[in-house]
Amino acid sequence: MRLLSTATGLFYAEGIHAVGVDRVIAEAQVTRATLYRHFPSKDDLIVAYLTQADDTIRERVDAARAGHTDPDDVIRAVAEFIAADIRSPGFRGCAFLNAAAEYPDPEFPIHQAVLKHRQWFLDTMTELFAATGKPDAEPAARHFVMLRDGAMAAGCLTDPEPICATFLRGVDGLLTYRSALDEA
Repeated sequence: MRLLSTATGLFYAEGIHAVGVDRVIAEAQVTRATLYRHFPSKDDLIVAYLTQADDTIRERVDAARAGHTDPDDVIRAVAEFIAADIRSPGFRGCAFLNAAAEYPDPEFPIHQAVLKHRQWFLDTMTELFAATGKPDAEPAARHFVMLRDGAMAAGCLTDPEPICATFLRGVDGLLTYRSALDEA
């Protein structure tokens, strides 16, 4: 849908609060009635933007699972697509972290959408780490998410190459460290 695609581009590039409904309408070349027919409020449009981002990440995790049989390789593939995002032109950090910064109230629907995605991502990474058969799946998943968050934040502030190299080295180190624990 052109309306959501336009809003997504604007929200991500310029920030959610910085982009008003009138700007989305003008850029998408739709009427106000069309916007409100699909999205009763700007908040609904923002939640749809985050839901679309969540769906994309879920699809990429599914593709990583489908493309690899070794759980370590699945985790590395997830890390690689995160690094590819950080290296992409126009990268402005994590859409979810950015939205949480703009909507800090945990009771607000936008913040709830962020929390829902983050819980899914942590649960998914915990499941992937558990599939390796190595100890400490939940702490490893939390560590992975923390590494990801740091890389996403730093990746838009400076040259993404050393950020991505550090992130990928950290993920590899996490997998290697866990293998050493398993052997002990």
